[in-house]
Amino acid sequence: MTRDLPTPSRPLKIGTRGSPLALAQAYETRARLCAAFDLPEEAFEIIVIKTTGDLITDRPLKELGGKGLFTREIEQGLLCGAIDIAVHSMKDMPVLQPEGLLLDTYLPREDVRDALVSPAAPSLAALPAGARVGTSSLRRRAQILVSYPHLEVVEFRGNVQTRLKKLGEGVAACTFLAMAGLNRLGRSEVATAALDPAIMLPAVAQGAIGIERRANDVRAADLLAAIHHAETGQRLVAERAFLAALDGSCETPIAGLAEISGSMLRLRGEILRPDGSESLSDDQSAPVEDGATLGRAMASKLLERAGAGFFDW
Repeated sequence: MTRDLPTPSRPLKIGTRGSPLALAQAYETRARLCAAFDLPEEAFEIIVIKTTGDLITDRPLKELGGKGLFTREIEQGLLCGAIDIAVHSMKDMPVLQPEGLLLDTYLPREDVRDALVSPAAPSLAALPAGARVGTSSLRRRAQILVSYPHLEVVEFRGNVQTRLKKLGEGVAACTFLAMAGLNRLGRSEVATAALDPAIMLPAVAQGAIGIERRANDVRAADLLAAIHHAETGQRLVAERAFLAALDGSCETPIAGLAEISGSMLRLRGEILRPDGSESLSDDQSAPVEDGATLGRAMASKLLERAGAGFFDW
């Protein structure tokens, strides 16, 4: 087919949040599209959209409505035609998209690990009783309290730069960031330690960039197909099926990671009580093509073990 390629006079509009990390992800998307079609940067226009999650930073996410806080306004921009595609951190994405939108393009996944950032100690185990750990993530909060109940967890929201500033001001002895974000910002040296998933299982889809479009936009679909990373997509199919079956949101502490070796997919999943008093986990493998089935089955198994009220506060 003859591609309807964007031009400087008719650019493809890329929607994104305005944080340095979100912009880095949008620039990566643009660079991959430029390379795939030998186009100049001017053939793409990056449009920054403020989201509710960006505007309200002094309250926990669970009080504000969960993951949609970082996507709602951007998706409205897609639906009304103000932008053509939207670049997202996949760990922020709800498992269901609004009618008329499709999320089926993923860039190669970055480092999935959580990074401990602390000027006070080389590890969580080295922190004294009562030391404050800053995080806005219910998953990280619960994982910390399961293993280190003697630590105090305090609310710690904001982009990478904001959190580092708070750390420097002594609001907490340590915090956590995603290694993927630090790598994309060229700030990997900020990490005191990268935590093996066996120690802290990451959020579902951590380290992955997803690109959303209108379902009926053939032009965008054709362009994005050229930069889609199939293995990342296969891994996220399993992880997001696991999350969807658990009805996961920012109000439920859930972790999950799929990895592929040859024709097999390994999925590790974890659910935790919000107060950190209990965690349940599973580790199973299946053929890659059965990833979604495996994710749903693992979720069902963990929910059966958990019983009613497991996620209640």
